Amino acid sequence: MEELKSLDLKSFAALLPSRQRRSLTRGIKQEQKKLLNKLKVSQKPVKTHLRNMIILPEMVGKNMLVYNGKEFVQIRIETDMLGHYIGEFTLTRKSVKHSSPGVGATKSSAAVSVR
Repeated sequence: MEELKSLDLKSFAALLPSRQRRSLTRGIKQEQKKLLNKLKVSQKPVKTHLRNMIILPEMVGKNMLVYNGKEFVQIRIETDMLGHYIGEFTLTRKSVKHSSPGVGATKSSAAVSVR
């Protein structure tokens, strides 16, 4: 882990898959730089909407609150998350849980009594 933290951005990008490598070689955007600075300074979890941020070695061990479209979900950055996008760890959709159809849903449900 110490070796990874000592690498510069281009050396770390060489270890990643092509999509992440291409993103990092184009540079870190201004809002991503702000997020990295907040993570360095803050002791509390940092709120962010940046789901497309790639997890870097300097982020390991930090807590973040990532927006999933409805609420902020807390994640803790671990070493096995390196090179992945932050958004991969906060799902935006729930699994659908179907139940019995309601009254008026189909013609055959007219005989279903409402309790």
